[in-house]
Amino acid sequence: MFNYASNENVARYVTWESHKSLDATKEFIELILNGYKQGNHLLWGIEYEQKLIGTIDFVSINLTHKFAEIGYVLSEAYWNKGITTEAAKKLIDFGFNELGLVRIQARCFEENIGSQKVMEKSGMLFEGILRKSMFVKGNHQNVKMYAITDDDYTNS
Repeated sequence: MFNYASNENVARYVTWESHKSLDATKEFIELILNGYKQGNHLLWGIEYEQKLIGTIDFVSINLTHKFAEIGYVLSEAYWNKGITTEAAKKLIDFGFNELGLVRIQARCFEENIGSQKVMEKSGMLFEGILRKSMFVKGNHQNVKMYAITDDDYTNS
């Protein structure tokens, strides 16, 4: 995880700073584990040729309201190969078929074209721009919102 989490090009598109040390990666893993224990965060590794190259997760999940939000990160060496799209489709399948969700959404920074393509190829529909909705790395950022509902999924 440290190998891709320390890459500035990868970190430019996520809400966290690039990892400067293995300790930073360990702290990040602890944060994820705490979310898992609380039941509001489910994360899977993305593996390629027996190597961890990224993660995909429900960064937030609400089983009462039956919705979740997807997040993902992938090593730069594996960008533009369809790997994240494949993982997102599997997570969407899991969300609707195993968890009984009715809505799955994802957001990305406005300039993150690669992530927008992942969402679109995964069957999500663009819902709009949330202007200055995230304060990240010292700036208010616009984010694009995409989502797929159970009806969209069933009819696709």
